[in-house]
Amino acid sequence: MRQRFIGQEENLLPSTLVSLASMSVHAAGLVAVGVFYVVILLTGILALRKSKEVEKKCIGKKSEVAIVGGRDMIVVIGVFTMTATWVGGGYIMGTAEAVYSPAQGLIWAFGPVSYFLNFLIAGLFFAKPMRSKHYVTMLDPFQHRYGQFFTTAILLPALFSDILWVACILAALGGTMSIILDLSSTISIPISAAISISYTFLGGLYAVVYTDIIQLSFIFVSLWLCIPFMFLNPAVTDPSQMTNFNQSNSLPWLGQVKLEDAGKWTDDFFVLGFGGLASQALFQRILAASSSARAQVTCFAAGGCAFLMGIPSVIIGAVAASADWNQTEYGLPPPYYRGEASNVLPLALSYITPAWVAVLGTGALAAAVMSSMDSVLLSSASMFTQNIYKSTLRKQASERELKWVIRISVLLVGLAGTCLAFNKSSILALWVLANDTLYCVVTPQLFCVVHLRSGNCYGAISGYVTALLLRVLSGEPALGIPPVLLFPGWREEDGVITQYFPFRTLIVFISLAVVVFMSWLFQLAFSRQLIPQSWDVFDAFKKKVEAIEEERTTIPISKD
Repeated sequence: MRQRFIGQEENLLPSTLVSLASMSVHAAGLVAVGVFYVVILLTGILALRKSKEVEKKCIGKKSEVAIVGGRDMIVVIGVFTMTATWVGGGYIMGTAEAVYSPAQGLIWAFGPVSYFLNFLIAGLFFAKPMRSKHYVTMLDPFQHRYGQFFTTAILLPALFSDILWVACILAALGGTMSIILDLSSTISIPISAAISISYTFLGGLYAVVYTDIIQLSFIFVSLWLCIPFMFLNPAVTDPSQMTNFNQSNSLPWLGQVKLEDAGKWTDDFFVLGFGGLASQALFQRILAASSSARAQVTCFAAGGCAFLMGIPSVIIGAVAASADWNQTEYGLPPPYYRGEASNVLPLALSYITPAWVAVLGTGALAAAVMSSMDSVLLSSASMFTQNIYKSTLRKQASERELKWVIRISVLLVGLAGTCLAFNKSSILALWVLANDTLYCVVTPQLFCVVHLRSGNCYGAISGYVTALLLRVLSGEPALGIPPVLLFPGWREEDGVITQYFPFRTLIVFISLAVVVFMSWLFQLAFSRQLIPQSWDVFDAFKKKVEAIEEERTTIPISKD
């Protein structure tokens, strides 16, 4: 059983008494986390009453209440739930891992800046056109413009990304509880997943929103409370003095970007900054806002809040890099050389702060996990129910049936992510990979369907296949996929090839170019009868005309 940092007076105690004290701390921590879980679960259950009240007043489709509520979300609540969704375990622990890692440092911890950029672009270019058309999910514009076949195709990478995101945040929680509370991840991960699945299963969007308010408040208070106690520990020196006690000649915690690493740095930055633009979890909040203008304000405010929520992780990572681990119970070698850099945040809490403070930090991670996991579960369930089941599999499905499809989908996505959470990959790697899929495949398609009127289904399919094929051929070390395409600057370390060229950003631009060019080519071919109209198997040009007419005749319900 791991012991936390204890002072000189405590070191004089017999080992038996120390062990008993440690056990009592673990018991108290487990009770505290258990109480927190109960509060969250009860809040989610209470949200079920709100959902039923809105359903009774709803004059439209009642199944949409679970997805976008009553479309009356005010800015303050929208900021809370949007920020809580992005500030997950991957964000908190991945940022601390990047700052601490000797080969990276602060300059590689681009999560806070990338997320701010993500919300800024979403507010400027996507919130108004999406909310004003009264869409229910992110996939609705694809369905209106390109039809069912391509909508199904675009759902697959979005679903894959959501499952990876669930796995990432659950893995972060499992590592934290195993270190601080001595609770095996085989127990903590399923329990946490079960709680999050349960209240999302019951209450839909209202359960997610209400619990997000509690969770984000707890995250903010707990993480900031931990920081002063870290600086009081004698093993920690002032990080501003640039001292590094990692017993190596590694870089200071600020880090640097070498010229040969600039491509990878740029690629990772854009993956986190633009990958989230194609997330249903983002558009669920935008589409639930009471107006387009308020949706934009929500995005801007959430960007600033997400940035601020990343600062505690940056400080904790810097403290861990500046600490002399030999003065703690952890000892030498430090976490990086034991392969535990991904768990540096819970390790710092466990060995550099008092036990009760570490328990608060565990609660913050648990809150972060649930606040992100519930949103991801609901986003995948919403897209499948609204755009696949209701539109293709069961067009005559009742509202009650659709609500149960949402619930079953929540359960299945949660189970898939939970199983993948036991993977031993870096939390930072999983975090980036979850955004990677959306960035390369979905983001260029979303930009085109919202802003490119000349696009059509054939161009979209061409760009989709091109992006997917190039991404798979480029390889992915986290999934064990070897690269077939080797870009300039690639390196091989321990038999694993890593691409240092910004290949993912290149794939995005290639995909955009293919969509534009192939859309123009097919438009030309069909309009000039080079290809018979009978060969328009997807009714692409008929759907395009219908979509344009629908946009012209639709009266926005929102107030701008």
